[in-house]
Amino acid sequence: MKKILNYIGGEFCEPLSHQWLDNYNPATGEVYSQIPDSDELDVELAVVTAQQAFPAWSSLGEEKRSEYLMKIAKVIDERIDTLALAESMDNGKPVSLAKVMDIPRARDNFAFFATAILHESSLAHKTGEEAINYTYKTPIGVVGCISPWNLPLYLFSWKIAPALAAGNCVVAKPSEITPMTAYMLSEICAEVGLPAGVLNIVHGPGGKAGSAIVAHPAITAISFTGGTKTGQHIARVAAPMFKKLSLELGGKNPNIIFADCDFDKMLRTTVSSSFTNQGEICLCGSRIFVERPVYEKFKTAFIEKVKALKVGDPLEDGIRIGALVSEGHKDKVMSYIRLAQEEGGTILTGGHEVHPEGRCTNGYFIEPTVIEGLSHTCRTNQEEIFGPVVTIMPFDTEEEVLEMANSTPYGLSATIWTENLTRAHRTAHKIQSGIIWINCWLLRDLRTPFGGMKQSGVGREGGFEALDFFVEKKNVCIKM
Repeated sequence: MKKILNYIGGEFCEPLSHQWLDNYNPATGEVYSQIPDSDELDVELAVVTAQQAFPAWSSLGEEKRSEYLMKIAKVIDERIDTLALAESMDNGKPVSLAKVMDIPRARDNFAFFATAILHESSLAHKTGEEAINYTYKTPIGVVGCISPWNLPLYLFSWKIAPALAAGNCVVAKPSEITPMTAYMLSEICAEVGLPAGVLNIVHGPGGKAGSAIVAHPAITAISFTGGTKTGQHIARVAAPMFKKLSLELGGKNPNIIFADCDFDKMLRTTVSSSFTNQGEICLCGSRIFVERPVYEKFKTAFIEKVKALKVGDPLEDGIRIGALVSEGHKDKVMSYIRLAQEEGGTILTGGHEVHPEGRCTNGYFIEPTVIEGLSHTCRTNQEEIFGPVVTIMPFDTEEEVLEMANSTPYGLSATIWTENLTRAHRTAHKIQSGIIWINCWLLRDLRTPFGGMKQSGVGREGGFEALDFFVEKKNVCIKM
């Protein structure tokens, strides 16, 4: 059985405890590899090697660092098919999705930050006739990057690339549920000759390896994407140590559909925004609000489209809904479907586990599920489910839908469908979310800030926001 290894100091190594965890293929329910059960000893080794590498890497210069990142991007691009297959086997998503979304985005993350550092500028201020003030940026040192299981290489690279580009050395931990493409990335880094210790990848559970990264006194910044409860724990540990924190957490995103929308375009996109990646994207629109004049029309057309989505083996052509990432997560999602019924909801389609014939009969599959008849304040509409489950609700006025949209403790993203430009601007300004899409969904420009309000996180990723997070800014004042 294949054993994934830690990547520390440019070397591939077993965990110091010699303990291993099973890694499951969610489409089959079978163990297909093992990963290190790393702990604070492995993290300590990674931190020491990162500290040793930092002086040379931070002083290497933007051009040389850019070259290394571009080499990584190039190899990722050359191996899209191999990486996509690995991502599908590890995560359960359709391999077709990984080919067009996950792996190309990982490539683009490295390429974007590799070029961004070549175009940074510094502010300068003339203070009367007496002085010049300018801003000087320096890398922080050793930083910790912890990424989730839903978009494994996509989000792993979203953190690592800007940290490395800014001149830091990294101790990173991918999710223990989906470690394979992070391991393959470490192989790519070794292949292109990334200097030893610049990037260290420690595999293992969050409660051990992740906690050790967060608590280590030599790690001065933490970039984390994951659940809100875990983010709260990280903040409690890291804040008293005055670490810089970037926390991208949960979402319960509203999809607001006004009667004057482009109905066909809205319908196609709403199917995608509800169920892409089995609904396991923090940006999925899980609460769909439809203006009453088109509610019945929408419900009929939406259900027809959802019923046509093929669920099954993620390696097969035409599959839109693959396996959920783990048996535990599948059970969690099913518990929310039962809760919705207890709260008075009606399941319009879906609601059951799926057992495909053949190799995937024991995999973790759930039908795409649509529920109506629930209050916007019930638990089903307030808590993050993170699966192929959406609710639909009618509304009558703009004021009413804004109140419902803003009623959750989350504020990550929102989607608005209307041809009325004035209304689009007005509602976008009033929705409490960090990302607003109007007449589209998941259309990303990597230069823009990414992050949420309320319990959806702290700070912003993306563009120069990410690079600024991974540096310290100094003001230098020179008297003339």
